[in-house]
Amino acid sequence: MAVKFEAAYLRALDFAPAPHEAAASVYLRQMGDARPSSLIPAPTKADYKILQDYLFRVIAAEAGRLGMAVHFHTGAGCGGYFQLGGANPLLLEADLDDPALRKTNFVLLHAGWPFTRETAFLMGKPNVWADTSEGWMISPRELANYMRSWMEWYPEKVLFGTDLYAATPEIGWEEVGWQTSQGARWALAEALTGMIEDGEITRARALELAHMVLHDNAAKLYGIQ
Repeated sequence: MAVKFEAAYLRALDFAPAPHEAAASVYLRQMGDARPSSLIPAPTKADYKILQDYLFRVIAAEAGRLGMAVHFHTGAGCGGYFQLGGANPLLLEADLDDPALRKTNFVLLHAGWPFTRETAFLMGKPNVWADTSEGWMISPRELANYMRSWMEWYPEKVLFGTDLYAATPEIGWEEVGWQTSQGARWALAEALTGMIEDGEITRARALELAHMVLHDNAAKLYGIQ
């Protein structure tokens, strides 16, 4: 249904256009002869980025041709060495606007938190969605705040999401999965309730939005019958 890049855990999301010739030159210089690998100097950071940028765009374009979405980790991540600045979804803006990639649908995972307003702006582009899988780092109340903002603007672009990983020996996959699943549902209910109480939507519309977030939007994006 989708391909996922491990960025922004391995590098920043600042993918840029890279000419085929430049990427081929880097690749051939590293792999294009029979010398033992120990004798080949490691590529410079700048050269490696050229090759990465080129491969990203080739893969993203092909995913779009095949009808597959492209997933990105955005926002806060795990570990004491994670660089938050490199996970700002705004770094992807040039790629999202690229005419060559406009047929590729991109999903900003984990809501881009704490860049949730930036994520909301990017959702205005025709090929951008975002999911709610940030429930293991923030409370349902905070999650509800930006879910409400998203649903007020782009309810058809909001995807229910969870997240799973083994945190500690005491808190494993099962506990984190339950927490993220329940937290996102509680946040969705709280956001919709607030919209009803403020007179923005009716109860019938709230039920419709809930079904969209929990099922319909993903079914449409991924072509699930």
